[in-house]
Amino acid sequence: MFERCASADEPIEMNFIKKHSKELEEDGVERPAARLFSNPPGDYGSMVNEVVGSGDWSESESLGETWKGRNSFSYGRSEGAGEGVSGTARPEVLDKLLTTTERVVQEIDSVEYGLTDIQEYYANTGALKKAAENRKPIDSKTNKKKTVVLSVVEAFGSPSDDDTSGTIAVRNVEDVLRLEYRSKLLNPKWRDAMIRNGSGGAYEVSQRMTAMVGWAATASVDNFVFDQAAERYALDEDVAQKLQKANPEAFKNVVRRLLEASGRGMWDADDETLEKLRDLYSDADDLIEQVDSLYT
Repeated sequence: MFERCASADEPIEMNFIKKHSKELEEDGVERPAARLFSNPPGDYGSMVNEVVGSGDWSESESLGETWKGRNSFSYGRSEGAGEGVSGTARPEVLDKLLTTTERVVQEIDSVEYGLTDIQEYYANTGALKKAAENRKPIDSKTNKKKTVVLSVVEAFGSPSDDDTSGTIAVRNVEDVLRLEYRSKLLNPKWRDAMIRNGSGGAYEVSQRMTAMVGWAATASVDNFVFDQAAERYALDEDVAQKLQKANPEAFKNVVRRLLEASGRGMWDADDETLEKLRDLYSDADDLIEQVDSLYT
């Protein structure tokens, strides 16, 4: 399909696949119309969530490059080595496409899981955004690299009551993240429901705290989200005790991610709050060591 688009009899101003394919062709790149990219054949995952989970990364730009390195294989007709093996490494094509990317679009097709619920959204869509931004020039107004817009479309959405065009809303990722954090992670009713689920609920909270760091690294998360997350899950003594009792490792990760967000400049927290979090982390670490010692 993309090769047919690239050879269509129409001006390049109306056909960007043709425009960019011709530019790649002039550079001597093979299969310049390649557009479906993913992981190496037989493998899965961008590895960005593994890197964020381990904390073994320095600059957010490296997460974009991790994504690019894992998604440089082109798929489609005549790709691969044959005998059922598909996929051909074409990093030069992907690099060109990232250079010209101005907007990334993510469709959400589930009412149960949103951007903040699972790691794969920031590890793929967020990291794709960062990979494209890595290749942008410096904006003279901000002295930072130009931003690539990330738009979110809900497949199950419907037009608003005052919209007669039938158009489904397209939202910026920042707005979607604010909505999801307010309705779930920062919502006391959601928090209390997770606490009632014991160890599993504490784990769900912990996973969302890790994902919050991932989104802050690849897009942006408002300071108030970190403020209120700290208040609701770590600094609330009753909640902290329940989480720690249900799942000590999960509670330790909650505190760890808040401290990590501050250390990486994602969250502007006051010294008193950070000191309390450091004490909580130290106590959580001691408790886990005591538990471990009982089984060794």
